[in-house]
Amino acid sequence: MSMEKINFDQKMMEIIEKVQKKEEVPTLLLHTCCAPCSSAVLLRLADYFQITVFYYNPNIEPYEEYVKRKEEQKRFLKEFQTKYPISFLDCDYEHEAFLRASKGLEKEREGGSRCFVCYRLRLEKTAQKALENGFTYFGTSLTVSPYKNAQKINEVGEDLALKYQVSFLYSDFKKHDGYKKSIEMSKQYRLYRQDYCGCSFSKEEREVSKQIKNGS
Repeated sequence: MSMEKINFDQKMMEIIEKVQKKEEVPTLLLHTCCAPCSSAVLLRLADYFQITVFYYNPNIEPYEEYVKRKEEQKRFLKEFQTKYPISFLDCDYEHEAFLRASKGLEKEREGGSRCFVCYRLRLEKTAQKALENGFTYFGTSLTVSPYKNAQKINEVGEDLALKYQVSFLYSDFKKHDGYKKSIEMSKQYRLYRQDYCGCSFSKEEREVSKQIKNGS
């Protein structure tokens, strides 16, 4: 199914409107990549869903960076006050799974086919866990980033929704100044903001860009 020209933010709001009309609070398993990206996303969703944040990011390395981002995510959830309490579901690191999935794509530029494989890896695990635990919806905070392809993320999400028979929460959290809001909330909650997406390939690419920018 082609999703060209679809307004994913509007599709999300249509889902929320249906939820409100039913006067129910559905459950949502929300994959998040880090505390800063999750902040503005949770701000938009927390009044409408019983949210469980799912931290599955096998792409992040080194391991110390992975742990640092995870602990920062947990800290933010403790400090962020919401209408409905937000739960946290941890997951094994599984870095080898990312290396296998990205094999042969190591030289792809950030935002290309390697990233698409990474989207699917993380979203598929989210869909599986949503099915196993009886969640109404699954979704991700990834679309808040201007460096992520919201079109591809939503295509992957819809495909997995059909595969696992769990509803996917469409999104484009960049809308309504979502990314700008995440920066503001990061300052408000003193959140650690990393300067690369997560994998060693993106880190290396970012370091090269810095060197070129600095003329070194």
